[in-house]
Amino acid sequence: MNIIDAHSHLWLKQDTWVDGKRILTTTNGRSIFMDEEVQMLPPFMTDGRNTAEIFLSNMNYAQVGAAVVVQEIIDGNQNAYLQEVQATYPDRFFCMGMAKNVEEVLAVHKAGLKGIAIPGHRLKGSLLEKMPMFKQMEALGMVLSMCLADDAHQIGEMAEVIQECPSLKVAIGHFGMVTTPSFEQQVLLAREGENVRIESGGITWLFNSEFYPYPSAVRSIRRAAELVGMDRLMWGSDYPRTITAITYRMSYDFICKSKELTDDEKKAFLGENAIQFYGFKNLPELPYIKNMSE
Repeated sequence: MNIIDAHSHLWLKQDTWVDGKRILTTTNGRSIFMDEEVQMLPPFMTDGRNTAEIFLSNMNYAQVGAAVVVQEIIDGNQNAYLQEVQATYPDRFFCMGMAKNVEEVLAVHKAGLKGIAIPGHRLKGSLLEKMPMFKQMEALGMVLSMCLADDAHQIGEMAEVIQECPSLKVAIGHFGMVTTPSFEQQVLLAREGENVRIESGGITWLFNSEFYPYPSAVRSIRRAAELVGMDRLMWGSDYPRTITAITYRMSYDFICKSKELTDDEKKAFLGENAIQFYGFKNLPELPYIKNMSE
């Protein structure tokens, strides 16, 4: 089975401010996050560097062929580092830049990054103010990664963007904020255009109180498939934050072990849909490596 991670993060260091609150890498995998110390990474990542090489080691172990790297303003702008990652590992990563206007979109594209990630849930103002950006991205063949607020106020705006930019590829993140009342409305955005997909980055975080093997998460995947079809859905891990609670392999193997999805549905959700959407090629063969404890 080809497995593709449609939602992950990389950074060398977190060092930024959001809404006047501090976010800063410290030690032992911890960060100051919104003025509070949290375990941002697994504790063995002692220097706080969430690098491509560490992620590749996790991907190879978990037999994940490639990953889409998105960005979040809470991690600071990582465009320069992701440009390096994209150039170094072009077959393993599909890296997204951050941009605030058309000029920055053009700069991100020139740098070799494949799309723009917008954490819409953190934006002030209307998504429609960014329509010139979206039209430029559409013209350049870039992908838009969009996470929406956990209420319904951005859904209508996002539908208008999709209608105005029918050739723009759009991936809606966090599985439509699956544990909130806006879930089904967000998922239904995939009906607004042929180039819209829903990816599950963060689904284990959103169902963290239930924990592994996340039966409600599986049921939500089943429900989303009923609404828009399994061909519009993709798996994402939200690596590395989610692996403070579980291993990277656990972020998808609960789907493999579920009896509520068919083998063909699992293959589509875990990889084949993302291969088609993002255009991954030259995926590596990753044989299973037996654990020493087996």
